[in-house]
Amino acid sequence: MESIWTALMGNEVRQTFYQAGSVKTRVLEAGTGVPLILLHGAGGHAEAYSRNIVEHAKHFHVYAIDMVGHGFSGRPNIAYELDDFANFLRDFLDAIGAGTAILSGESLGAMVSIRFTHRFPERVRKLVLNTGILGPRDEKGREEIRDALERSRKAAGAPTRESVRKRLEWLMYEPEKMVTEELVDIRYKIYSQPEFGATLRKISDVVFGAGLQERPSAAWDPEQMRSIKCPVLVLWSRHNPGRSVEVARESAKIISNHRMVVLEHSAHWPQWEEVEQFNHAHLEFLRA
Repeated sequence: MESIWTALMGNEVRQTFYQAGSVKTRVLEAGTGVPLILLHGAGGHAEAYSRNIVEHAKHFHVYAIDMVGHGFSGRPNIAYELDDFANFLRDFLDAIGAGTAILSGESLGAMVSIRFTHRFPERVRKLVLNTGILGPRDEKGREEIRDALERSRKAAGAPTRESVRKRLEWLMYEPEKMVTEELVDIRYKIYSQPEFGATLRKISDVVFGAGLQERPSAAWDPEQMRSIKCPVLVLWSRHNPGRSVEVARESAKIISNHRMVVLEHSAHWPQWEEVEQFNHAHLEFLRA
């Protein structure tokens, strides 16, 4: 499996920082044209899209970002509810001078994108929901989310390479192949930053607690999706933990202008595990 560096080398991909409101925001950026914002999941970072940036930069101005509270971006003392992430995304679009953009979010990134599109519909050209959607879960899905929450708490509490590896393994259909030492190194370095653990625990409790419907703010009203009028791609995987294809398909029915694509050999990171298939389905939708 190629390294992140070999996936990016030979192309004009740059790591830079933008000031999104009060949040210094780390970005992997490449290409020109219509802005395409790639949003990772809970506890994630821009490298989640490192295997997709180059291909997409042939057609779009790609921004793979560390969301607020994540990666090497700022970690303000906020609640980290969906509205906080939506406000951050608004400030980021303002910072790059983008009146409108395409949003593609994975997991938490998809949920943030839904909330943003509901609040600021005039700023979203197209929307991709990658293994993340609003709606109910079955018992198997809830058990898988409990597992993710436990792994996240362990990785945040006192990060070790092993606890970080266990968290990454949750994302993959073939963890023994897809969780590379390089990926463990990157996430371990991020998680080892001073005070990072406290922020990650807060985010994990908000995101996964809401997913388990253990908190009042868990009422992430799926009716928000009914308000979305822009074209939507629901991109799912056959082995996605937390919400099966069948459950996701049922939830997606209330999105009026959507299509759904299912990738067969990945779990929660299809953009990493099925690079060619993901890029093909993603770009076919984005360029249409």
